[in-house]
Amino acid sequence: MNRLRIGLVGTGPWASATHAPALARHPGVDLSGVWGRRPEAAATLAAAHKTTAYADVDELFAASDAVAFAVPPDVQAPLAARAAAAGCHLLLDKPVATTTDGAQHLAAAVERAGVASVVFFTLRFAADTSAWLSEQVTTGGWFTGRADWYGSFYAPDGTAPFSSPWRASRGGLWDVGPHALSMLIPVLGDVSAVTAAPGPADTAHLILRHTSGASSTATLSLTAPAKCAGLTVELRGESGTVVLPPWEEPGEALRTAVDELIESAGSGTAHPCDVRFGLRVTEILAQAEERIEAEEQHAETT
Repeated sequence: MNRLRIGLVGTGPWASATHAPALARHPGVDLSGVWGRRPEAAATLAAAHKTTAYADVDELFAASDAVAFAVPPDVQAPLAARAAAAGCHLLLDKPVATTTDGAQHLAAAVERAGVASVVFFTLRFAADTSAWLSEQVTTGGWFTGRADWYGSFYAPDGTAPFSSPWRASRGGLWDVGPHALSMLIPVLGDVSAVTAAPGPADTAHLILRHTSGASSTATLSLTAPAKCAGLTVELRGESGTVVLPPWEEPGEALRTAVDELIESAGSGTAHPCDVRFGLRVTEILAQAEERIEAEEQHAETT
């Protein structure tokens, strides 16, 4: 394909620090414009990258071949469905939605429109971690795995670079849970059973059974003490134990995601991290959320 016109929906820290610079600098992309729920922020971000701020999101869709989203998931889902209906390919953020109905509606809209979609699961696009994952898929023979993301997201003064109401309300399950699943499922197979329980603050503990017969666990938190924060993905199997290597800054990974959206749009071949995979991740996390809520209700009545 020729240069792809990609519009940006969102004006917050994630859009400003990662999406807008990556799109503006990409050699295969024309940043076709910006839309946000705060018009003044859209104008500022558009001016910084020499593009147009749109007051009407549908006008942005009409001026674009594809749209990148950097807004809360349950804002993203209906807007992305409208973008797909307008014929735009989609670069989605994770999770695609925080309800199964919302994710199903979006996936159906993408299928009807026949557009390409890529969900930006960061670790799947960062060079070192994606290469590591491909190697483990090829190796096979895995017995069990774990993906633990202990985020120390909120600073003592109540500020954080990417703080947002949706993260505060939905917690680690929905913010970093998609990353954990995006690494475990390709290696161990789809999730066939979910057990989950709450930990301290927003922390969630998951036990997963996979279609390969393997099992895995995940601990997900945005509120861990700063000195114990960190990410670990570990696999154990016939060839021993392997651990995920360190990963690069998200800007490089996003540029790779844009490359792969362009390729998918041009070839018509579905991407492994497309909206259907995003839907499956939402389904699993919604099941885990139900289990956690049931545990909490049980604790309140005993």
